[in-house]
Amino acid sequence: MTWLKTVMVALLIAATAGVAHAQVATKKELTIEGARQIIAAAAAEAGKNRAGGVIAVVDDGGNLMALERLDGTFAAGASISIGKARTAAIFRRPTKAFEDIIKGGRTAMVALNDFTPLQGGVPIMVEGDVVGAIGVSGAASAQQDEEIALVGAAAAKGFGARAAAAPVTQFEAGKVAAAFARGVPLLEVPGYKIHASRREAPGMAEVHDWETDVMYVLEGSATIVTGGTVVEPKVVEPGQIRGSMIQGGETRTVAKGDVVVIPAGTPHWFRDVQGPMTYFVVKPVARN
Repeated sequence: MTWLKTVMVALLIAATAGVAHAQVATKKELTIEGARQIIAAAAAEAGKNRAGGVIAVVDDGGNLMALERLDGTFAAGASISIGKARTAAIFRRPTKAFEDIIKGGRTAMVALNDFTPLQGGVPIMVEGDVVGAIGVSGAASAQQDEEIALVGAAAAKGFGARAAAAPVTQFEAGKVAAAFARGVPLLEVPGYKIHASRREAPGMAEVHDWETDVMYVLEGSATIVTGGTVVEPKVVEPGQIRGSMIQGGETRTVAKGDVVVIPAGTPHWFRDVQGPMTYFVVKPVARN
């Protein structure tokens, strides 16, 4: 009978553990890095359309995680965008749905506490779960508020995907030479990029928010300006800024055999190029 009691106790413990496990669910959470990436995507969309706006990202409980107020946006946009994001998060629906309901006659909904039923709030979904929401206020119209928010929310679609291990890659000499002849990337994977760059004329001023440029010059030379202020800056994609030139900064000449390291966030500009210049660029990518 002792062995039978032992088996019964073991079965009881296993059954209890199974019940306890069923009472706990695994929950996806939006990280601060994810919130910043969402804001960067929304800000790039606003910049592309020359729109202002305040962009707010909240977690699934409506708590503020990150906020960015674009230049020229009215001050009240901050509280409105947070309200839109919070409403979309806690109700798990776009705020346009509530605005339409109220317009349809159900005005009693405006009595709800901490409720901003204005178009421009969108839930952030990862693999079918709501992990937060984004709210935008201050663009040219309510519709544009929502369009910018939708672009930001769409940036989260790949957050839950597990990156596959990168394979060992070899580029044969012929392929490398062909890449340098055209000045094209050799490899771009999560975490780093390798470019076979070629430059024959001055370029635009650039700022890479998350990429450090490590350049090794193979042929030719150039005058590079680093630091200073980018003139007429425009966000061309998340983390990437372009401008017509740089004011101020430090001027240096780079030539065959030189290695130059330009940290992430540092403005840089090829002001002059002497002859075709070819150079490897390795770009470690680290989003803060």
